[in-house]
Amino acid sequence: MPTLIKQHRFCGRNFSTDELLMIRDVVGICGGISRNELAHTVCELLDWKRPRGGLKARECNDFLERLENKGILELPEKRQTGHCGPQKCKKEITDNEPYSRLSGSVEEFAPLDLERVQSRKQRDLFKDFLSRYHYLGYAMPFGARIQYLVYVTRPSREVVGCIQFSSPAWRMKARDQWIGWDDERRGEALQQVVNNSRFLVLAKIRNLASSMLSASLEHLRCDWEEQYGVIPLLLETLVDQKLYHGGCYRAANWIELGRTSGRGRMDKANKRHGKAVKTILVYPLIKNARRRLKEGR
Repeated sequence: MPTLIKQHRFCGRNFSTDELLMIRDVVGICGGISRNELAHTVCELLDWKRPRGGLKARECNDFLERLENKGILELPEKRQTGHCGPQKCKKEITDNEPYSRLSGSVEEFAPLDLERVQSRKQRDLFKDFLSRYHYLGYAMPFGARIQYLVYVTRPSREVVGCIQFSSPAWRMKARDQWIGWDDERRGEALQQVVNNSRFLVLAKIRNLASSMLSASLEHLRCDWEEQYGVIPLLLETLVDQKLYHGGCYRAANWIELGRTSGRGRMDKANKRHGKAVKTILVYPLIKNARRRLKEGR
């Protein structure tokens, strides 16, 4: 292959030239299997795993596609399945009415009930709500994820919101400076940061948004540790400053750190600088989160 193969860094891991050559050989030899099967095979050969021992197949899929885009290897065609569709889904709302007609103060409906998304039925419901009512639509999160449906139970049980937590941004200048990270320490501790990547309120209930955030924090730390074997220390989120003020985060005591460059996660060529600037807010889950992330103790 004419493309010069150099070492690559992806998701906090360095891949040597020898490892990249091995990946290319595996993809060439195993031409009859799917991309997902290839990703699992590569993860097993490289021992690329989460702290709990699960394979990082989703990240590996993204890495293989990046290597293909660089001309290092050629992946098999994506297979069609019975429920395939675009990774990002955005549906048109057929009328101007909100999903829920509930109104009033959140105290009238408390306590909120959070249901973790785990079953196929729950996933379909979560995806449908995000696709219809979130301005970004629904997209499969990058890396790890935990999702919640938020219910009120009176006057009857009804979904009033959706919250998604997923893997953090690899590099954000304002966040990294606030913590005091260098590249090496960030690579070691990044997975103790969790990104609130989707937040959707479906009812015009006063203070519902900040109450949803508070309720989710009661569940997230235990659920994340149970699922991934990592204790999260800091939450982060990005708010599109052209559309939202982020008042519910500020009401819930999140800290504003600054702005992003506007490039986005996948803009490695720096073609979108300034196109989608967002406000960075963080929320420490423990009192000494900043020091723990910087020093590891």
